Amino acid sequence: MSSYRRLLPFALAGLLAACATSPAPQTPIAAAPAPTAASQEGLAPHAMVAAANPMAVEAGLKVLKAGGSAVDAAVAVQAVLGLVEPQSSGLGGGSFMVFYDAGTKKVTAYNGRETAPAGATPDMFLTPDGRPMDRGAAMTSGRSAGVPGAIAMLSLAQKEHGKLPWSQLFGEAERLADQGFPVPGRMAMSAASPYPQAKTPDAVAYFTKPDGTKVKQGDIMRNPAYAATVRKLAAEGPKALLEGPIAEQIVAKLHEGPVPGSMTLEDLKSYKPEESEALCRPYRVYVVCLPPAPSGGPAVLEALGILSHTDIGNHGPDDAQGWYLFTQASRLMYADRDRYIGDPDFVQVPTAGLLDPAYTAERAALIGPMAGPPPAPGKPKGAPNFGPDHTQEPGGTTHFVIVDADGNAVSMTTTVESIFGDGRMVGGFFLNNQLTDFSFSPTQADGTPAANAVAPRKRPRSAMSPAIVLDRQGRFVAAVGSPGGPAIVAYTLKALVGVIDWNLPMQQAISLPNVIASGSIYASEVDKMPPAVTEGLAAKGVKLTSGFGAEGSGLHGIMRTPKGLAGAADPRREGVARGF
Repeated sequence: MSSYRRLLPFALAGLLAACATSPAPQTPIAAAPAPTAASQEGLAPHAMVAAANPMAVEAGLKVLKAGGSAVDAAVAVQAVLGLVEPQSSGLGGGSFMVFYDAGTKKVTAYNGRETAPAGATPDMFLTPDGRPMDRGAAMTSGRSAGVPGAIAMLSLAQKEHGKLPWSQLFGEAERLADQGFPVPGRMAMSAASPYPQAKTPDAVAYFTKPDGTKVKQGDIMRNPAYAATVRKLAAEGPKALLEGPIAEQIVAKLHEGPVPGSMTLEDLKSYKPEESEALCRPYRVYVVCLPPAPSGGPAVLEALGILSHTDIGNHGPDDAQGWYLFTQASRLMYADRDRYIGDPDFVQVPTAGLLDPAYTAERAALIGPMAGPPPAPGKPKGAPNFGPDHTQEPGGTTHFVIVDADGNAVSMTTTVESIFGDGRMVGGFFLNNQLTDFSFSPTQADGTPAANAVAPRKRPRSAMSPAIVLDRQGRFVAAVGSPGGPAIVAYTLKALVGVIDWNLPMQQAISLPNVIASGSIYASEVDKMPPAVTEGLAAKGVKLTSGFGAEGSGLHGIMRTPKGLAGAADPRREGVARGF
């Protein structure tokens, strides 16, 4: 495994999140050169935060050191990320979170996914002649934004698991917005990008300096409007966004332009996050827990279920056979995910059937000695008759993990969908374009519906897969997750396989080359893969390719070790892991 002990110094640029559908036309922004791996890792005895920006990590640590819980710290981390990483998440976006309670050993899932407004229609992303809209035009239109859910979800979780007053959790975000913060490299690169959201009037105004040039890395940037918003949030809770003046501004902003949206004040006011038991399944000697559909949780667990019927643990990351099994399980999982996963409040999602050991064994039996043509979806028990999916899911997301001094843990993936969401700003933050995660074509020519078709109040399918791993006694072992559009599932799966099957430290598992296998495409960081592995995969019919356009990973993880909590940050981004 020695070839993996060097951490990868730069972002993955141009990977295709290999869906069965055609690739999204938007190529995400590569990361700025990341800090060295040694500066990104963390080891601490009591508590740990790993997130995509050091300023957000510091905000979380301040809350933890003040006696706050993991959920308290999550509120502070999200508030700062929305300021310093607005291309990825924010107050106007959504999220999924799993929370581990060390006292009860229970894992709870929180769903803060955005919802479509009541006025949404199945054909809202079709042109008058029935063709799918241009994706760039759709993403920046008033129709693209769903009702934001991240802050409402955090409020629900914090009421149940917080230790500090809600009003005390936004101080660092307010201070940075008021006094100024150094512009991170990824923000500057995204602001200077050629993509539609960076060219909207709001984005141009926000990122342009008085001399007419764009902000650069290291510039000191202030956002007084954001400071005012988080002060209001601290005082009023999520209704500060979902009711009153800010809500009115959101509705007005989304009704602007040639393709206005239908969102109303009632849509915002009526938003409710969801809480449920996490979706947990055994894997090897552990139990892996993720959120249920419409998240990527069922897909990750199905892939693990398929791999449980293989000997991948006998073939480490320097062995082509290990990666071969990984790619073939991924292809089978993506075929099922793209066909069957949607919002279970609206469509029948055959989760139990997809995760049934007999079904995963049946899928694993399809893995032969050589890679064949793209696998078809299976027919798990309870599967409805859904048509092929036409969803395209560009990425613009972030992930963080937190363990507090009591041993409670948070794994949270949070997003505005694409870079800067829909490019429209209200109150110093960007609104999301999450509804373009729905299938633009709601039915097939024969009328067969897509599981992920648009419907009023429906949540679009998501790949977000925040994971927590327990031992069989219910004790915390690890937490991990990633951004990456539909590639999130592959990124999270890779880290779990690295830690569980290949016995790697979390940092090494995160730093392994990324491989996304779906349909006929095997997208990978080819230059990071040992030549012997690449050649061995090619001999099995797996030709690794690169340069296809998916958002690179931003994995963050924490693992309990005999020496304490080991935190890890993806060397492809700007994050760090720090603790005390």
